[in-house]
Amino acid sequence: MTSFVDRVALRIQAGDGGHGCVSIHREKFKPLGGPDGGNGGHGGDVLLVVDPGSHTLLDFHYRPRIKAPNGTQGQGAKRDGAAGTDLVLPVPDGTVVQTVAGEVLADLVGAGTTYVVARGGRGGRGNAALANSRRKAPGFAELGEPGEHREVVLELKSVADVGLVGFPSAGKSSLISAVSAARPKVADYPFTTLAPNLGVVRVADTTFTVADVPGLIPGAATGKGLGLEFLRHVERCAVLVHVIDTATMESERDPIRDIDAIEAELTAYGGLSDRPRLVALNKVDITDGRTLAELVRPELAARGLRVFEVSAATREGLRELTNAMAELVSASRGARGPVEPTRTVLRPTPIDDSGFAVTQAPDGVFVVAGARPERWVRQTNFDNDEAVGYLADRLARLGVEDALAKAGAEPGCTVRIGEREFDWQPTVHSDPDHVSAVRGADERLVDRPRRRTAAERLAARNARRRPPADEATAGEAAAGEAGEAAAETAAEGNEQ
Repeated sequence: MTSFVDRVALRIQAGDGGHGCVSIHREKFKPLGGPDGGNGGHGGDVLLVVDPGSHTLLDFHYRPRIKAPNGTQGQGAKRDGAAGTDLVLPVPDGTVVQTVAGEVLADLVGAGTTYVVARGGRGGRGNAALANSRRKAPGFAELGEPGEHREVVLELKSVADVGLVGFPSAGKSSLISAVSAARPKVADYPFTTLAPNLGVVRVADTTFTVADVPGLIPGAATGKGLGLEFLRHVERCAVLVHVIDTATMESERDPIRDIDAIEAELTAYGGLSDRPRLVALNKVDITDGRTLAELVRPELAARGLRVFEVSAATREGLRELTNAMAELVSASRGARGPVEPTRTVLRPTPIDDSGFAVTQAPDGVFVVAGARPERWVRQTNFDNDEAVGYLADRLARLGVEDALAKAGAEPGCTVRIGEREFDWQPTVHSDPDHVSAVRGADERLVDRPRRRTAAERLAARNARRRPPADEATAGEAAAGEAGEAAAETAAEGNEQ
């Protein structure tokens, strides 16, 4: 059964905002008590919080779809809907949040670090909140705004001070179990370690963590073995320790070749050339291992590497190795300096920023892009003419009408705002302070019937007055129609 997961893809949806309520207060002996529709509740956010007690992304592996609670709808008597509860997701220290395309959104390091990965939608205002001195009883309310939908990838990069790297069965798990309280699985076959193991080591006044990275082989940086999946766990390490098996039975391997092969993979992976290295020649408790370690030690020292002959089984040389680790870790921490708290950055909107932009798409559609216009469109109930008229007034007040005219839009052109498309009619919405006389309607949006011409009215009247064919001859009927036509024409001329 899978027990360690360090990469998951999630589909996250924040909660939707609740709709506003349309209600008019009714009480005995108090007619027309005014609007009292409440506001909808805001949708819940989805937050990622670093939890020191979490060490794997296993929970998300079995639950890749996450949704926060929605806000509830407002009610009459000015009762606002309940807001959706924020959904807090604990993640391990060192979790990196990325888009599907690989763009890094957040690097979560440090207990309590929080990142809002998806924001809940705003609740719609009820008609009580939309009332003003001119619009005393609105017959509409705003819809709740949908919550954000995001697809993200979480990657875990272990936060360790020292990383143990080496070939499979080099003794890394045995070494970490000997220097710390960690108890990883140890066996005499390759790739026993399928997940990074962390151990805490204390030397004098220095406490640091050691990561046991699964065994690397040539080609690990290109996807061979387990290296590609777990090389990311050494990115944050301040010190790298080569654990070399000096008692290997493979004739084509020796300590020098092992170090060169591992260094080639670290170079191919990139970003690790500045980390100090230590070499631990392991398994010197075996006679052949000690002999080989003594032969290669001068050559490794000539390369400028600090070499330690150790045995995880007998604990020989471990004190010197851990002291060297602590020394390098302390130097790295001193070079970094104190960690400053995250600063809140305020970016005020420029004075000349209108909040939207008008562009023309290749298909000829004029696109209005901006946070406020798009939000207003999402919160508008297009089945209510008064709400549509209110939206048009807000867009005109914002300056969208003037911007469309300057961009070359003509009456009848298609305008797209968010996911909605409209046929632009600038002459319809010309009064930003318009108040409809009928709740729920807007006379500006009513298509008035075209007035019939005099000839059409005459033809309709003749059709109603034409006698049956058996009561008059065709000539008499024609004469009568000509006389009526002349009389009606003269009468209409007098009226005009």
